[in-house]
Amino acid sequence: MDYKKLLAVLNENGMGDWSSLLGAQLFEFYTSINHGDYPRWKSAVENLPLISHVSVELNSENIVVGSESECTNEQQSLIKEQLKHLMPWRKGPFNLFGVDIDSEWRSNLKWNRLKDQIKPLENRMVLDIGCGNGYYGWRMLGENAKYVVGMDPTLLFIMQFSAVKKYLPDANIDIIPLGIEALPNLQLNFDTVFSMGVIYHRRDPAKHMQQLMNCLKSGGELVLETLVIETDEREVLNPDGRYSKMRNVWSIPSCSLLMQWAEDVGFINARIVDVTRTTAEEQRQTDWMIYESLSDFLDKEDSNKTVEGHPAPTRAILIAEKP
Repeated sequence: MDYKKLLAVLNENGMGDWSSLLGAQLFEFYTSINHGDYPRWKSAVENLPLISHVSVELNSENIVVGSESECTNEQQSLIKEQLKHLMPWRKGPFNLFGVDIDSEWRSNLKWNRLKDQIKPLENRMVLDIGCGNGYYGWRMLGENAKYVVGMDPTLLFIMQFSAVKKYLPDANIDIIPLGIEALPNLQLNFDTVFSMGVIYHRRDPAKHMQQLMNCLKSGGELVLETLVIETDEREVLNPDGRYSKMRNVWSIPSCSLLMQWAEDVGFINARIVDVTRTTAEEQRQTDWMIYESLSDFLDKEDSNKTVEGHPAPTRAILIAEKP
């Protein structure tokens, strides 16, 4: 992928030190990929047919790129074949040239819960930590963000994003194939920072909060989504082993504790804007994600519990500001 535009934008927006460091990190990453599926995924993206004059709709439930009328039947069949090579699709939905990608998560539902609660994204520099394949980033761009920078270390998600961006090469969005631990110990300059589905995977939630604070300019906004436990007390669930069959789940806070975590590092105006139990309407197995999903993660006798006996997944959205 070509990151020249991203590095230039960072430099132009007061993040030149990070731009210089990031250029070296990206070079090292792409020259040392050692993933067995990478050649297959790379081939799938390269084999997508080139199509000019592509329409786009970023403000619908689907990310819509191209239409059936903009490609031949043969091209549409080839697009579907190559996109299938990039399964499983966890986040979406997407529609590319009439090919519906029915992802495991109906991510549009979460977006609808938060989009009217946050500051308008128009002309804002946005950072999305743990961005997955970029579904939310495209929605942010649809709200006229100045530039969207995603970060995610999962190579498959990077390739899925590459497949979509192949048809929108000039779009002001890029995904960095690195995790938050690759962020430098520098003050960055973003207007809005998203961290959705990340903090419970971090061994030190306070450190994660501080890293998010460091990414924001003064007056910038944090949008953080996480698993929570439903109690009015300041409590935390530290799963012994897996949670909902997920590894590396270290800390699931109550909403009041989550607020405290934000305030402890200096965020102001912290508030919980949504608490929603995850249901099979939002997360489920599909033809584009054929592996286990929510129904397999819950106790068959009591859907209020995970298979490990923990409270079933409930998610909250916290919004806060940097002074």
